[in-house]
Amino acid sequence: MKIASLFAGAGGLDKGFENAGFTVEWANEYDKTIWETFRKNFPKTRLDERSIRDVDSQEIKSFGHFDGLVGGPPCQSWSLAGSMKGIEDQRGSLFYEYLRVLSDIEPKFFLAENVPGLISKRHIGEYKKIVAEFEKRGYQVTEGKVNASDYGVPEDRERVIIVGFHKDLNRKFIFPERTHNKLKKVTLKQAIGDLPEPVAALPGNNANSNLKIPNHEYFTGAFSSRFMSRNRIRGWDEQAYTIEASGRHAKLHPSAPPMKKINKDEWIFEKGSEHKYRRLSIRESARIQTFPDNFIFHYSKVNDGYKMVGNAVPVKLAEAFANEILKQIA
Repeated sequence: MKIASLFAGAGGLDKGFENAGFTVEWANEYDKTIWETFRKNFPKTRLDERSIRDVDSQEIKSFGHFDGLVGGPPCQSWSLAGSMKGIEDQRGSLFYEYLRVLSDIEPKFFLAENVPGLISKRHIGEYKKIVAEFEKRGYQVTEGKVNASDYGVPEDRERVIIVGFHKDLNRKFIFPERTHNKLKKVTLKQAIGDLPEPVAALPGNNANSNLKIPNHEYFTGAFSSRFMSRNRIRGWDEQAYTIEASGRHAKLHPSAPPMKKINKDEWIFEKGSEHKYRRLSIRESARIQTFPDNFIFHYSKVNDGYKMVGNAVPVKLAEAFANEILKQIA
């Protein structure tokens, strides 16, 4: 089955669908720092580099009929940790570009993914309007919040997933059952415990060349007051905190000593052991996001590597939904 991908990023969602047997025929991504990574990991996919606002749906249709449309419109404007401007932000309004393309190409199904801030009290009204717009376009919609750790991802990462089946299919999507309960969840030890110590980024947080393990390097520099306002370490037997799209705010490696809370919104490192606190590497972050090791991220600034990994949909979460869609529409 053929799919089109909007706001593709580095391709976590696309990789999950590809693993399930779908063909990513056409994709759109506007961020030039991502293009090389996407092209080299999806060499058979036609990548459109324009803003989706400038893409006529007829051009997409020229590649033939698509069975599905997938994508996660930029989430920063809906994020509880971000601006929370929602639809008032240009990035938030991109949800309506997704709706435009969906209306025009009329695939059998669609899947949209976003942050839990989308269903926050502040944005729930707009969210309901978006769901209603999907329904107006002839789709039976199933939506809800999931945690990626319930599907084999070693990370506490909550996301809103919206799936619609075209009315002609006469069925409503049922979310996949959780595959990993509390006792079975994948741990950090299982995910990254075999990786050796990574290399620090070059001065200015520039990328190293010819790393023995691709992307196994980490961001260096001071930790901000925002970073030190919370515990930033999860232990080896736990799941990671949500991987962020920022090197500066990347969480700490589980081998670090525990942080100590000294006041409200104020934590410190163990005195005398400050050198033991380092951020997760890009490869460790990618492992946690369940990218395979042969998925290589290309960048000159290490922060761009963190951005690509942190903005992605975990591959195994995408694969779980892709398999379930395939099963239910076959």
